[in-house]
Amino acid sequence: MFGGLGDLAGLVKSAKHMQENMAKLQEELANKRYEGDAGGGMVHAVVDGKCMLIDIKIEPQAAQDVELLEDLVKAAVGSAVQKSQEAMKGEMASLTGGVNIPGLSDMMGGK
Repeated sequence: MFGGLGDLAGLVKSAKHMQENMAKLQEELANKRYEGDAGGGMVHAVVDGKCMLIDIKIEPQAAQDVELLEDLVKAAVGSAVQKSQEAMKGEMASLTGGVNIPGLSDMMGGK
């Protein structure tokens, strides 16, 4: 009659353990850096593991053409963000054992 309660207790324990691991992972992601370049290195962007822009470097010659500069900045940041997202997906897969949990990456600060 109460045999299912043990399963429920185990499930709650597993969920708590996963929540603790997610908190650790969030801290680790905030400390990781991913880089992207565009225009042969004329624009260099750095984002953290939560896809937040940390740094951007622009070579002076890139500033001569504003439209080109805008495109290069978008490309460099996009490249760095993509690397960050791919790394986060890999970390999430290892945390969840490869099971896709809808909304979990949103909770982690991903897209």
